[in-house]
Amino acid sequence: MRELSDIDVVGVVGAGTMGNGIAQVAATAGYEVVMRDVEREYVERGLDGIDDSLARLDRKDRLDEEPEAIRERIEGTTDLDPLAAADVVVEAAVEDLDVKKEIFADLDRVTDDDVVLATNTSTLSITSIASATDRASDVVGLHFMNPVPIMDGVEVVVGERTAGEVVEFAHAFAEDLGKETWESDDKPGFVTNRILMPWINEGVRAYDEGVADREDIDRGMTLGTNVPMGPLELADHIGLDVVLDASETLHDELGDRYKPAYLVKRKVEAGDLGKKTGKGFYEYE
Repeated sequence: MRELSDIDVVGVVGAGTMGNGIAQVAATAGYEVVMRDVEREYVERGLDGIDDSLARLDRKDRLDEEPEAIRERIEGTTDLDPLAAADVVVEAAVEDLDVKKEIFADLDRVTDDDVVLATNTSTLSITSIASATDRASDVVGLHFMNPVPIMDGVEVVVGERTAGEVVEFAHAFAEDLGKETWESDDKPGFVTNRILMPWINEGVRAYDEGVADREDIDRGMTLGTNVPMGPLELADHIGLDVVLDASETLHDELGDRYKPAYLVKRKVEAGDLGKKTGKGFYEYE
């Protein structure tokens, strides 16, 4: 098993919001990064997102070096083979078990036997994902929070066959990226989404039923419970499609208390996914 000192290249599968955020924090920590997605358009969009994020952080004097130096450490690709150079890989693709299992079967084939394979899944079983490989002991959950460059926390999720030394490595790696960690067993929703999804959905139901307007629901939660965002604003930042997928997964696994709010479904069907589309419960530039 690799020690943290052996890590030079970090592989990231997926160039979307989570993937490009993970690539950015890894490059900021000094690692060379290979970020792979299936279409060049997605890769370019992810690289543009990194450029924008680094520029914002630079304006706020939150970087220790020039954005260009960080950006030069990130290679974008649509090929799988460059991931063979990676010493650890973090998968951040679409939240679909079959897709993730296919990715992990590919990673098992192209990476060295001692490479840790991590998944950023927020609700899916680490054990199920790991079953697509011949080294389930090397598969672990590294659930980053959104937006990755800003949020301090990473949830380390332990699969049924994840080796203890891999769990220790996952904590150390996340901490080396400037994050603080907590640990969860491989139960549906882990710690964060098991608690967060019912909270968001109940906030949406309260709004839909006219308990209060959207601003007062969010203000009531931020001022009343000292959270940084209320449920409607947070749902917009996460993405209503992500909220719906996570809620449906938990509903299937844990029953009706996780049933997604109808208004979330309606907005997803309308294409109003939150901040990333410019409109959700609020409107955005």
